[in-house]
Amino acid sequence: MKHQKILKIFLPNLLLLATILILSTTWTIAQEVEDEHEFDYTKDSKIGPSHWGKIKKEWATCKDGKMQSPIDMSSHRVKVVPKLGKLKRHYKPHNATIKNRGHDIEVKWKEDAGSININGTEFFLHQCHWHAPSEHTINGRRYDLELHMVHESAKVNGKSKLAVIGLMYKIGRPDRLLSKLSKYIKTMMDNEVERSIGVFDPSEIKLGGKKYYRYIGSLTVPPCTEGVIWTINKKIRSVSRAQLELLREAVHDHAEKNARPVQLLNRREIQLYGPKRKE
Repeated sequence: MKHQKILKIFLPNLLLLATILILSTTWTIAQEVEDEHEFDYTKDSKIGPSHWGKIKKEWATCKDGKMQSPIDMSSHRVKVVPKLGKLKRHYKPHNATIKNRGHDIEVKWKEDAGSININGTEFFLHQCHWHAPSEHTINGRRYDLELHMVHESAKVNGKSKLAVIGLMYKIGRPDRLLSKLSKYIKTMMDNEVERSIGVFDPSEIKLGGKKYYRYIGSLTVPPCTEGVIWTINKKIRSVSRAQLELLREAVHDHAEKNARPVQLLNRREIQLYGPKRKE
């Protein structure tokens, strides 16, 4: 009886503590810096990209890392690997919010919005955000916009892995996704504003092409965590000039960019999945 009383007193507290620990360790690896005042993208700024690794000891990887992102995907560096297989996406609609993080606009799903499968591992979608101009380049060309879809695997031995899908855009016809979100973005000119957008289906983010690049890199914002599996769709989609200007005005007042400069490849392999054409 005595032990039962002790359990009744301590068990609820133990469960609460366990819940707090689980929640506090979520996104241990994936967490990007939320406070835009801690860094910026201005070339000559004291908190610009060339100084990120010196601002905090936790950000040292931004300076010392050997697998940093973004990179240039030049043709002579790319190895065509048909066996990579078609990108498998299994998304589902769930409630989401849109937030002005200061350095970008982010759409975040509150619950399980589905996953992608890479080499037998499920990576669950958490959020997506935009950079203008594109962070990655192809044969030296930088495009007008880049969308990142950030995924995280289940934890193994207390650690999870990240996988990011990147889509690049050039000026042209309006993007259907941004057309739906523009009414929210127009009301988010103040930093840290977050609004519900109701049920949102990530399947509405269309890839378009079947070819994609794959390499191992990092987050493109502090703390520049490495080991990220990058999948960059080869097809370039389109975005209107008005949509691009709306994103820029919302997050950096028409500043030149919110894109990190291209980083050294350091002998990393860049793979390209190119499905064989049917005869």
